[in-house]
Amino acid sequence: MTHKIDAACFHRMIRGGARFLRKNEERVNALNVFPVPDGDTGTNMNLTLSSGVREMDKVPSSSRVGDLAEALSKGLLMGARGNSGVILSQLFRGFSKAVAGKETIGARELAEAFKRGVDMAYKAVMKPVEGTILTVSREAADMGVIRSRQTEDPVEVLAEMLSGARKSLERTPQLLPILAETNVVDAGGQGLVYILEGFLSALRGEEISGDDFFDDREDGTLASVAHGETAQSKIDPATIEHGYCTEFIIRRKDAGTFDEGAFRGEMGAFGDSLLVIVDDELVKVHIHSERPGDVLNFAQKFGDLTNIKIENMREQHAHWSGADAPSKRETVSPEPAAERKDHGVVAVASGEGVVKMFRSLGADGVIEGGQTMNPSTEDIVKAIRGLSADHVFVLPNNKNIIMAAEQAAELVDVPVTVLPTRTVLQGLTALIAFDPDADAERNREKMMKALEGVRCGEVTYAVRDSQVNGHSIKEGDFIGIYEGKIETVGGSLIATSRDLLQKMLARGGELVTILYGKDVTDAQVKELSDFLARNYPDVESEIHYGGQPLYFFLITIE
Repeated sequence: MTHKIDAACFHRMIRGGARFLRKNEERVNALNVFPVPDGDTGTNMNLTLSSGVREMDKVPSSSRVGDLAEALSKGLLMGARGNSGVILSQLFRGFSKAVAGKETIGARELAEAFKRGVDMAYKAVMKPVEGTILTVSREAADMGVIRSRQTEDPVEVLAEMLSGARKSLERTPQLLPILAETNVVDAGGQGLVYILEGFLSALRGEEISGDDFFDDREDGTLASVAHGETAQSKIDPATIEHGYCTEFIIRRKDAGTFDEGAFRGEMGAFGDSLLVIVDDELVKVHIHSERPGDVLNFAQKFGDLTNIKIENMREQHAHWSGADAPSKRETVSPEPAAERKDHGVVAVASGEGVVKMFRSLGADGVIEGGQTMNPSTEDIVKAIRGLSADHVFVLPNNKNIIMAAEQAAELVDVPVTVLPTRTVLQGLTALIAFDPDADAERNREKMMKALEGVRCGEVTYAVRDSQVNGHSIKEGDFIGIYEGKIETVGGSLIATSRDLLQKMLARGGELVTILYGKDVTDAQVKELSDFLARNYPDVESEIHYGGQPLYFFLITIE
């Protein structure tokens, strides 16, 4: 009978939970409600817990349980990925505080520590949703506390917690209708059950088979698909007709008489990939041109030029497609500026074209990541600290990255504003509204207001068979998503994209912006462009290369 958990036992327990979660990672991933390539829950929880294990492994074996728990919490906090990873980190952050300084822990202390972790996790979530990992952890902890009043054996307490977690998990579809509709239990809750199963097996001295190496590997996951090959590697530099990426801002001379349509038409004659953003007295321009000097001379007629940046894309291609090309996700941030800025902006983005757009609109740092590989809290912390700014704005651009960004904001020594941008195009819209001369609060208000008038859609593919929102979805089907809801499903990319556009434009709109992904052909882009011109002649449209993986089209309507 085990009455106390010492440091060695605690170490085995945590590693057992991590090993069992890793062994069942893909089973957790398969429970994601939408059958789309996304920041998978199992992968996020596994990478988060693995980060904690690595930090814990650095602590000498002769240490106290409290020391191990503190190191585990630190590793989890910095390695947290996705909402499930952040919640997991908060569960063990509270646990760590409860056992701080303790040499060993008994049944009552184990149960109370888990209960404290649940309390901290609930506080970390702005609007807790029942039927998720929060519910499963809370009901498991409650069962553990009750049992700890009846026994001194931590194994019996943990067994009761696991039983409570399993029962709670089975009830999650009753609390979340979308789970019932798709006939699955909550993915985060299932991940927690696997962790507790590993804990219990380790405390009982049972051997858990599986890989004993915890790292941030990407092989075998969708992340390897998303980040394994650069779009540049498919481009022949000889085909780059307009070789200079030219970006600048015009401070307009006469704001009242500026004709945006005429300006866009005349500017378009200088090249391609034109992006024109008009905001108050400023015009932000991005264009690929073979004659950047002519572009600047023309633009200067409308006002003073600032923030001028010209890059030779042929040289860039040689860098990105050669031996220096990055093989995995990395943080792309500039060297700290010699002169400190009032404001800095960090954005999360995936895809060569998307990253360039964020750069051209003024993002100081870009973290490459997104749907299939959510950046960790530490990734975001490093990007924030890499800027020489008194206040930093973070654009997560994915609903599953917002919590990690908010957690990162608490760990740095400069004020940070996290904008709740849920898509790349929301992030671009917010950045367009950013004014480097305004104060932080005014910028937050402007950026949030800009998001109110934007509706977003996405076209991707199904990774498994599913039943969602009344749609019978087969693996490989194309899926059109509008404001987070699956609206259309089909076997043809263009037909599905057209259907999604029709549903989005049924609510009106004056401007359609489309970013196409790295797997979309020129013929498909033209077909969609012709469809818009033919059927919506009064709606202005802009189509740009985003290069994003897995999502064929990203669409906004304003």
